[in-house]
Amino acid sequence: MITFPFSTNTLVKDIVNELPKTSDVFKKFRIDFCCGGNIPLSEAIAANGLNEEALMDELKALFEKYSSTETDLDVWTKSDSNTIIDHVINHYHRTSEEELSLLSPYVTKVSRVHGDSHPELLKVNELFYEFKKELMEHMAKEEAIVFPLIKKLADGTVENREEAINMIVELEKEHDHAGEILRQIRAITSDYALPVDACGTYTLVYKRLEELEGLTFMHVHLENNILFPRYIN
Repeated sequence: MITFPFSTNTLVKDIVNELPKTSDVFKKFRIDFCCGGNIPLSEAIAANGLNEEALMDELKALFEKYSSTETDLDVWTKSDSNTIIDHVINHYHRTSEEELSLLSPYVTKVSRVHGDSHPELLKVNELFYEFKKELMEHMAKEEAIVFPLIKKLADGTVENREEAINMIVELEKEHDHAGEILRQIRAITSDYALPVDACGTYTLVYKRLEELEGLTFMHVHLENNILFPRYIN
């Protein structure tokens, strides 16, 4: 039997790198594993006032479930930069674009129908469209400009290394801002808590917003904690 390899001294991002499915556990416990993943688990537990035993039990259960199965570790930590970039584009960019497009009319409808009795929905609508605009522009810039530069950094053909690195740092700042928008949405919805009069569309919007948050956090994690440090640390 493989021994559980993590302790409270392990960095949050290293746990997710080793076993990506732990992101589900961290999401459940409201631990930021992407932008805030470079801290020991003990620090994240203390900062969020969590039950250490409960969290560790869930991580151990997940590890035992997946340690004997094939995982995506090659995609996450061992593949070359081109493979990671292609994975981000094909899985995260295309999926995010589709969901942002499909979810938009539902967010608008719910804010219009229920905004009078639940004014927080008006703010959700505003923040969602801000997030949508920024993420769409961010992904387009990654694909058109920065990812090609990273590929050139990887094979040593980049003409201006400093400029390329500065653009990667700029992407990280954009990730931070996108994460802040998502945190604001979560805060004003009280962690996506549904009111008693929530209709089916209301419920759908909250569920899909929360799933979009998870998709975005994993997208950011792949870049901030795996891809970018190869060139800027």
